[in-house]
Formats: sequence, C-alpha cells, structure tokens
Amino acid sequence: MVTFKFIPFYEIENLSSAKRVNKLLKVVKEDKIVIMEGRLRSQEEADLIEITMEEISPKFKGIELSVIYPEKSQQNTLQKVKGAFATVLLGDRQGLTIIGPASIVKKIENNPDQIELFTKDNGNRNRKKNKKR
Repeated sequence: MVTFKFIPFYEIENLSSAKRVNKLLKVVKEDKIVIMEGRLRSQEEADLIEITMEEISPKFKGIELSVIYPEKSQQNTLQKVKGAFATVLLGDRQGLTIIGPASIVKKIENNPDQIELFTKDNGNRNRKKNKKR
C-alpha cells in the first residue's frame, strides 16, 4: 500500500531550514510520499539531498524529489504581478513538492498538465516475508 502525506505550507513556513528538512525526511523515512504545498529554498533542497546521502543504509535507500512550478508562460502580466506580490508576502507557497522514499518511488515525471509517479513493485518482497511465517 502506498501512503501519501499532505503537508500544507502553514505547517513549515515558521520552521528553520534545518527543522523543515528534518520534518520532511522523517515523514519519508516512515515510507510515506510527501505532497507539500509550496517548495523548499534551493539551499534547503541541497541540504535535504546531502542529509539523505549521509543516511543511506540497507533500510533507507534515499529519496526521489520533484518540484512542480506554476506555468508562468501561460500567465498574463496581471497574473505575474499578483504572483510576484504574493511570493513577497507569503513566501515560496507557489508550486508543489513531492518527496518519496526511493524504495517505493521509481520516478516522478512532470508534464505540463499532469504528474506521473511510478512506484516499484514490492510484491515479491511481501510474498517472501509471508512464506517465512
């Protein structure tokens, strides 16, 4: 079974960068796929990847990360100005971040009008566990 956890922007906006990264990594280590409103700063993304690389083990295989941004080329001038103003007031709320454990998520593809999240088939592993019982 695949489990998704939605994290609204208000849950992370007042956290320090380190706490933000740790909160997300903790959820992913619980074998849940994070769908986060907004996006991390580029330094936070780099920190998340660095910490993940340090913590890779036989149990934790790493993460798959994808960020979807609003399509700015499709916006008119007024929408772009409103978006820039909202970013100044509200932070990096625009966009959507998906982070999943590499043991579950094979890959995430962003297309202009859809997101494709491919998971790995862990059926063989579960069947082996059940046979041992």
